[in-house]
Amino acid sequence: MAGIDYFERKLDDKRRLTIPTELRNEFASGVVLTRGFDQYLHLYPRNVWDREVEPALTGSILDEKISDLNVRFRRGKTEAELDQKQGRVTIEQHLLDYAGIDRELVAVRAGAYFRIMPPNADI
Repeated sequence: MAGIDYFERKLDDKRRLTIPTELRNEFASGVVLTRGFDQYLHLYPRNVWDREVEPALTGSILDEKISDLNVRFRRGKTEAELDQKQGRVTIEQHLLDYAGIDRELVAVRAGAYFRIMPPNADI
């Protein structure tokens, strides 16, 4: 894992988040953005999503816990590639609204993914 566990950014006018240079290789497989467990977002490298999250979302269609997790993480989920020139990814407005992010945000590593939230979040 890269040595950066926290970063702050301002989104540009097109809602693009610039990933720090030191982390761009980590997101070379692509980016998955989802709602988090609370009023924040999850930012996953696509290979982490495919390897760890997708298997956790499989199971019996009658298992309510699995169903609830699927709804939580698939509702509003977006996938993208990093802009190779500047390492940017667009965050959809509905996700920003969910997390209460206007323009400024902080990202904190939570294991193999990042939590994205407004700077004043109490999480």
